[in-house]
Amino acid sequence: MSRPSPIGSVMIKAARAAGASLSRDFAEVEHLQVSRKGPADFVSNADHKAEEIIYEQLTKARPGYGFVMEERGIVEGTDKTNKFIVDPLDGTLNFLHGQPHYAVSVALEREGELLTGVIYDVFKNEIFWAETGRGCWLENRKLRVASRTHLADAVVATGTPWIGQSEETHRRFWRELAAITPRAAGIRRYGAASLDLAYVAAGRFDGFWEHGLKSWDIAAGIVLVREAGGVVTGLEGDDLMETGSLLAANESLHPQIETCLRAAREASTSG
Repeated sequence: MSRPSPIGSVMIKAARAAGASLSRDFAEVEHLQVSRKGPADFVSNADHKAEEIIYEQLTKARPGYGFVMEERGIVEGTDKTNKFIVDPLDGTLNFLHGQPHYAVSVALEREGELLTGVIYDVFKNEIFWAETGRGCWLENRKLRVASRTHLADAVVATGTPWIGQSEETHRRFWRELAAITPRAAGIRRYGAASLDLAYVAAGRFDGFWEHGLKSWDIAAGIVLVREAGGVVTGLEGDDLMETGSLLAANESLHPQIETCLRAAREASTSG
């Protein structure tokens, strides 16, 4: 059994503390004061409180590190080589509709490389964590991506476009869905990208693709999938953290799903 490093332990502790706050607010979700900052992009008091908890705990433990946070934005640190990438509440729309599928996501990037990822599935009380060279774990159980080799046996997760995105973004999704649906055993859309990636790492999903995500949605999950033996690549260039468009799966299924998505792109250009 592996144990997290000191910084990994600090990140897990912060994620649990933020999750405890979210859990309390989830029990009273109907009474939350909610503000709206954009189409389908809601921010609750719960979100801000969880982020503040993470920020305070991680700043106390590593006072020089910088941050990239969903609500607070970029916080420059005196240590320019290390930064935390934080989503205090992934699955906000689920949360605000009383759907118990949401997570806290914390990653550590050092000199441009993602080193550590922690994803806390709050309602299920599951901590997924991974560190480069230490593997991927669910609490103290080591995880591996699923071993399925045929897309016809695979369950693949994705995310749907939301209101306010371009018509072409919506059309692209339907083309991709039409390319994969007839070939896969099933498609799932759960509404929390960090958990989609954690579930790929755990073998619960066989693959996941989505476009237009933010760095805090995917940073921790990328570490998890790679340390669980999976493959994560970009769908719009190599800089996953910049484009937010990615495909994650095991080594056998990744090229099969990628071929379907490529076919959908080519159909759009030829049509």
